[in-house]
Amino acid sequence: MTNKNQWALTPPMGWNSWDCYAANVTEDQLLRNAEYLRDKMLPSGWEYLVCDIQWYEPLAGTGEGEYRPFAALNMDEYSRLIPAENRFPSSAGGKGFGPIAEKVHRMGLKFGIHIMRGIPRQAVHAGTAIKGPGLTAAGIANPFSICRWNSDMYGVDPEKNGAQEYYCSLFDLYASWGIDYVKVDDICNTNMYPHLPYSGRGEIELIRNAIDRCGRPMVLSLSPGPAVIEEAWHLAEHANLWRITDDFWDRWEALKDMFRRCELWQAHVQGGCWPDCDMLPLGNIGMGFKRPRSTNFTRDEQLTLMTLWCVFRSPLMMGGELFSNDAWTLSLLTNREVLEVLKTGARPRQLRRNDNEALWMNEAPDGKINLALFNLSEENRELSCPLAQFGMEKAEARDLWNGKNRTVSGVIFEELAPHGAAIFRLSKV
Repeated sequence: MTNKNQWALTPPMGWNSWDCYAANVTEDQLLRNAEYLRDKMLPSGWEYLVCDIQWYEPLAGTGEGEYRPFAALNMDEYSRLIPAENRFPSSAGGKGFGPIAEKVHRMGLKFGIHIMRGIPRQAVHAGTAIKGPGLTAAGIANPFSICRWNSDMYGVDPEKNGAQEYYCSLFDLYASWGIDYVKVDDICNTNMYPHLPYSGRGEIELIRNAIDRCGRPMVLSLSPGPAVIEEAWHLAEHANLWRITDDFWDRWEALKDMFRRCELWQAHVQGGCWPDCDMLPLGNIGMGFKRPRSTNFTRDEQLTLMTLWCVFRSPLMMGGELFSNDAWTLSLLTNREVLEVLKTGARPRQLRRNDNEALWMNEAPDGKINLALFNLSEENRELSCPLAQFGMEKAEARDLWNGKNRTVSGVIFEELAPHGAAIFRLSKV
């Protein structure tokens, strides 16, 4: 059996098109962001370029909302969605995402796509085939299994003949395109039926089997959250990352609540299995939603976001348009020492939290301690932590955000601005 964990031994790092381009990203936008990712961020470990939802919808983004209800989708003869050629010209002639993936790979990057769980409703209604003798879309669909916010798909009934064949045909296609990462949506916390809180289980297993059989390693990401904590074992068995929140946006209230969510999931962080705090709505976002803006997070809140994601060891998926980054945003994303906390830290855990402050730590591989302090209040606040908690009387404390060292005895103190954060690497003296 394939060990899916080996494809994501550290939290995946990359860029996703949703926060800036919504459902109407184009080939040109993907490649412009890929070039920036290669030139500015790949040396720091950022390697995935992910095309989010509706890449198969020619008129995506032209309606009043994020999605056009019951839109006509581009589909092949086996009920599989394929890229819209007007938005992704290189896909013409049945090439799919192959040409884009090839360009991305030549840059030293990896390419990912978003899909919705299930099978297109238009395939079911048209009675089209799926790959396999005598199999049809209607034969595997569950018309009572629908997404609450997108009308494209019916769920697949895992018990139906042809269900596994359909998913295998999907991932065989993605493997032929050179896909490295697949984000599956409407599956992590579907609530399809009121009495089944984790009703995506069957399709998750079909997808896992399909990836294992397709012959190409692919990282599997599940959305949206909040994931069901009682099913953490099942998520860890089948996926590489799963969302612990619904869509995360640039609001302080959502960021503050993430401390509670991270506390809930801290014991389930391990190599190849990453509870996911969602994308980083930093830099320039909202263009595809017709609400272009710079992130609403203050600089102190941006430091808090990056510090929490790294000490908790969440995957990092940048959501802002990369090629319009300013120097501050790039510096935030490429601080080598802070990213080492993400990549090499172990056993992340919360030390304390109340309405005004939080303390987190993880363990550096050399016996040192990564300690993060967060001011959750609305005023300047001095935070402290006794070194005895880590078996130390005296320590060298390296401030990882500014690269400065100081020696502390007994207790480490730090004055923080409202909604601000600091992270130190503590070495016993």
